[in-house]
Amino acid sequence: MRRSPLTVAAVILLLLPIAGCASKASKGGPEAALASAQGQAQLPPVKFSTTPRLTSGPYAGRGDVERFIDRMQAKGYTRPELVGIFSRVRPDDWIIEYMNRQWRPSSGPNGAWTRYRSRHITSDMLAKGTAFWSQHEAALERASKQYGVPPEYIVAIIGIETKWGGYMGKHRIIDALATLAFDYPRRADYFSDELENFLVMARQEGFDAFQPVGSFAGAMGYGQFMPSSYLAYAVDFDGDGHRDLWDKEDAIGSVAHYFQQHGWKTGEPVAVRVSSASPAGLETGFKTSYPVSRLNAMGFRAPVSLPESERVSLLELDAAGGYEYWFGFNNFQTITKYNKSTYYAMTVHQLAQSLRARHGGRYVAWLAPDAVRAG
Repeated sequence: MRRSPLTVAAVILLLLPIAGCASKASKGGPEAALASAQGQAQLPPVKFSTTPRLTSGPYAGRGDVERFIDRMQAKGYTRPELVGIFSRVRPDDWIIEYMNRQWRPSSGPNGAWTRYRSRHITSDMLAKGTAFWSQHEAALERASKQYGVPPEYIVAIIGIETKWGGYMGKHRIIDALATLAFDYPRRADYFSDELENFLVMARQEGFDAFQPVGSFAGAMGYGQFMPSSYLAYAVDFDGDGHRDLWDKEDAIGSVAHYFQQHGWKTGEPVAVRVSSASPAGLETGFKTSYPVSRLNAMGFRAPVSLPESERVSLLELDAAGGYEYWFGFNNFQTITKYNKSTYYAMTVHQLAQSLRARHGGRYVAWLAPDAVRAG
């Protein structure tokens, strides 16, 4: 039988009134009308995502940044807040270039230690350090009494790190940390954690995350604490209710607390220079650990009598005129927790001793409860 040409049109005409009536009677809109017309169960409404995404700024469209934003929502931030923050963050290309420069150790001896020391222990540094000590003597003595760390080492750390506030860095902290977290893969995990800690710190203290400036690596304040160190070791030493790394008194207490928590032993020595000998293949550096008896047997002699069972590190300094050798004690190891460098820790130690001498004290490097002190 031949199909009537009006059949399709008739079906359409029949459906149109039904759909129209259903759309008026149903709150489901066109979907409900279509379901009614087809005699099927109502379809679920179409869902559109309302989750804000990062759509502006240099980090827009970056999956790693979006994942970090997701992660930070567990730290008290909302996604809209974080999207707003990261739309304003700007990577710093100079930081990546600096981090990528390859350090090549030079063959020695060539006086590298002498040059390093001369940059940090100068007449100007001693004058400024002495002035800082005099200006903040009460806070330094209180910190020393509370945490067991001599004032000269607190002063020396702040001096080496920032010249007692003369230079605390010029990089916006959030930009520096984001740059290293998202564009420096070799240490991305570490700096992602530091970026997280910085944002937690900003929330705790109630400051604008875009205001603080510091080092290219995100270190802050007089003592150049990383955010993780702030959360773990910064103290409110002036009692104003805030742990403020840019406040001298809080910085003094925080450095002393950091040393205490990293194993500083009150009254024990830091380092002692020993008579020259050849290490004869022994590894040197602050990470080494040898019994004094073994080093004595190889010809190293300290100017004080030390228990033969005591363990020390054997330090080698490339000084002008030849290598110097030192024994490093527990407190030397504590200084290296601040910066993992033999030269850094030795500079702190020698600057501290020079400052102590200028402040009217005496050289105390050898003092140890179990050592027989040389006359």
